[in-house]
Amino acid sequence: MRKELLVCLLFLFNTYVLQAQQPNTEPIPEKLVPRELSIPSSPLFDLMGASPSLVAKSASIKDFKVDWSFRSWRINPNLAIQSQPVWELFYNRKSVDRYQRASRFARMLASTDVSVGTIQNELAERRIGGAIKLNLYQQHDPLLERNMYDDVQQQFQEEYVLLVAKERELMKQLDSLSHPRDIAAVRALLKENDAQLSTFYGRRNTAIQDRAKELAGRHWNAAFVDLAFGKIYTYATDSAGSLSKLRLNRNTGNGAWLNFGFGVGKRGMLTGLVRTTFYEEELQFLLRDESTGVEETRNAIAANRLITLGLSFRYGGPVYNFFAEFVREGKTLKTPVEALAEAFTAPGGTAVVQSSVNWDIVHPYLITLGGDWRVGRNIVLNYGVRMVFDNQFKSRQVIPVANISCMMR
Repeated sequence: MRKELLVCLLFLFNTYVLQAQQPNTEPIPEKLVPRELSIPSSPLFDLMGASPSLVAKSASIKDFKVDWSFRSWRINPNLAIQSQPVWELFYNRKSVDRYQRASRFARMLASTDVSVGTIQNELAERRIGGAIKLNLYQQHDPLLERNMYDDVQQQFQEEYVLLVAKERELMKQLDSLSHPRDIAAVRALLKENDAQLSTFYGRRNTAIQDRAKELAGRHWNAAFVDLAFGKIYTYATDSAGSLSKLRLNRNTGNGAWLNFGFGVGKRGMLTGLVRTTFYEEELQFLLRDESTGVEETRNAIAANRLITLGLSFRYGGPVYNFFAEFVREGKTLKTPVEALAEAFTAPGGTAVVQSSVNWDIVHPYLITLGGDWRVGRNIVLNYGVRMVFDNQFKSRQVIPVANISCMMR
């Protein structure tokens, strides 16, 4: 019985050794092309003002991404999820040949960014929304670089063929040898060759990523034009975080905006923002009975619009850059009294106490200083300090903002 068990164990061991020494016949992998050379902030966070920079720069991701926003150091579920559904459905292949053959309009559709998310603002209100962004013009599309990685691919393809051929040759030699010293020498060469094969993919990917960094550095400030749309709902919350009343002010509404930019030399970039936000404004006022003088609090809803114009200058490169931006905001209805006149008519025998009419104040001037730091291939840290000023340019708020954007790999 022991003899039979020993024979079985020796048979299993020899089978394992022979399988381990079989030559690697796996086919040479297809092209690998980096599909994100810069990581953008979420379009929804841009609309919410949750990004450090209100004047965003363009970037096209080809994967899922999540953003975390920090406007205070409390732990709040402030996050947005972003993806490109058209790309995922039609062009997400190992090879980008189909994308390169597509028409300009089809490539524009493939750039469609969809983001959904939520943040909690300084008033403990919960904001929920979604946004869509479309790239109308891109001076340089990294996925259309047909020959950028060909020499790297060719180099590693040749290496792969040589490594597999060498392994087969060494296996033949091993079968014909009988002296223990010669067998040990060939096995040492096999071990070294196998080590090269086992690190093949990692070394190849590193070489391509190094080439991608070179490409990103060359075109990080390429000109672009982006069009985006978004919708946000803002709710008051109770102590448990449950949603209650919908807030009717500039924090709830529909937005449409245009981002654009162009390079200034090799290290500078000028970007701009034009945005219109449509929303309903809740007005509060006193209504006085002219016969008795009794006053009661009333509310009215007026359609309003917010115009946002911004200009930003960045300096640096794809790994880190710094920015300074100026943003001007203003309501199209000039005063609360004018808005109320369009939305409410006082009943007979009553009059509006005009001095009591009020709405949420919009401070019109914002200046932000900050930057971006690409911590790794998949992670970017955005940070900034936003200063808010009133019409007399007196400082009203200083808001530190930090975001972490992470590709979901």
